[in-house]
Formats: sequence, structure tokens, C-alpha cells
Amino acid sequence: MAARSQYEELARQLSAVGAVKRGLARILPSECPSGSAAVLTLLAKYGEMRITRLAELLAVDMSVTSRHVAHVVDNGWIERFPDPADKRSRILRLTPAGEALLDDLTRRTTEMFAHNLIDWSDEDVGQLNTLLSRLRDSFSCRGSGGCVPGRHSGDCRAGHSDDSYTRTPV
Repeated sequence: MAARSQYEELARQLSAVGAVKRGLARILPSECPSGSAAVLTLLAKYGEMRITRLAELLAVDMSVTSRHVAHVVDNGWIERFPDPADKRSRILRLTPAGEALLDDLTRRTTEMFAHNLIDWSDEDVGQLNTLLSRLRDSFSCRGSGGCVPGRHSGDCRAGHSDDSYTRTPV
């Protein structure tokens, strides 16, 4: 277990990550806020789904998810259609316009990171990706809404894909 001072420094460093998130938000088109980008990203990654599944993946309340979905539907980036298994439910699917926007968002994000991390090696970027993924998984397993407390973290992933709790858009 790390020393208390290391956890304190980690808290300070993670607070500073807000600058990175603000940088990401600045590159998004004004008509596509980060919540909309997250919806598009998750639909592209996991395919068609019900809004309840999307809310789980976003790790936000259904009302927040509904607002995000309404915005992307109004802009023509996704469509809703009846669920064949339950006509009362709707399935969400990316439209070609949504796929095109997501391609643009991905390009913008990639260019921003390439510009700002130009002096990082491939190994450094890979190590950061690995450690951030590990941090996210630790919180998914031990934080609120994660796995059952007391369960070994190796058991946590049973029944979940590695990215079940991905929250970050592009």
C-alpha cells in the first residue's frame, strides 16, 4: 500500500486533470457538448442499445441520459426506433451524420493529444493509458455502484467487459 503522502499527491494531480478535460471540451463543436459526444462514442463502441443501458455506461441518472439523447436525436446524430422485443422500449442507433461527427471528434481529440504530448514517447503514452485504465477499474470495482464490497477485485469483472464502466467521451 502506498504512503499517505502519495495518495495526497494523487488527489492533487487528479484535480489538475480538469485542465485536460477543459481542453477537450474546447475542441468540441459548440453544438456537440461533452455529454452528446459521450453518447455518440458509446453507441459507436457498443452498437445499438436501450437508453437504460446507455445510462449505465454513462454512469449518470436516467434524466441526464434522456436530455443527452434528446439533444443528439434533435441534431440527427442518432435515431430511436421501437425495440422488437418490447414495443414500449426504444433502441438507439447512430445515424450516418452521427458517425461523421464522431469521426471529426476523434480526429480533433487525437490531434489535440498529439500536439500536447509531442515530447512523450509511445511507451509513456501507453503507460499512462494502462495506469488510467487500471485506476478506472479499481473505482468500478470498489467505488459506489461497483462490485459488491469484500469481493476480490479479480471477481469484479465477472459478467462485465473490460470497458463496462467507460465514461469518458472521445
